[in-house]
Amino acid sequence: MVARRFTMNAGRTSKQGVQINVGKDHDEYIAMTNTLTMHPDDMKELGIEQGGTVRVRSEFGGEAVFKCQAGKVPSGMIFVPYGPPTCRLMGSETDGTGMPTSKGWEVEVEPISTPPPP
Repeated sequence: MVARRFTMNAGRTSKQGVQINVGKDHDEYIAMTNTLTMHPDDMKELGIEQGGTVRVRSEFGGEAVFKCQAGKVPSGMIFVPYGPPTCRLMGSETDGTGMPTSKGWEVEVEPISTPPPP
């Protein structure tokens, strides 16, 4: 399958803030942090259906599999809520902040047919 480079931004969502009261082991939280948002035109270009799966690889050598959904993000950018999958993509450099850089880095996105882990 064809892969393409995107700018990835990771962050917390308001739903994550509410869901954290239930716990990170809850199915809804796991589904949330395993879902990537992409511009609909980018999905179409890569042949990704709503709910399809993609493999994301970072320059730091990490990779993770996500369920893909169309959303209001600029073309060429993806958004992923913070969680275990995004941690696998991040490097170890914190630039003195205590948290690895998680915004504005290039990743490779490849459509796949294997479903994401639960």
